[in-house]
Amino acid sequence: MPVLGPYSGGSTLCLVARASAFSVGVVYGSLKLKYLTMTKKTPIGAKGGHPK
Repeated sequence: MPVLGPYSGGSTLCLVARASAFSVGVVYGSLKLKYLTMTKKTPIGAKGGHPK
């Protein structure tokens, strides 16, 4: 019988690790999006683009 690791199957540590990794990813993504929208000088589609 193989020995189960801490991140295998349905162990509590596995669930906690997945939940915390998901939370960190969501927070990182939202902060990155906020940073990118704040540093952008012109909104998307406001100026530029292809001339007609």
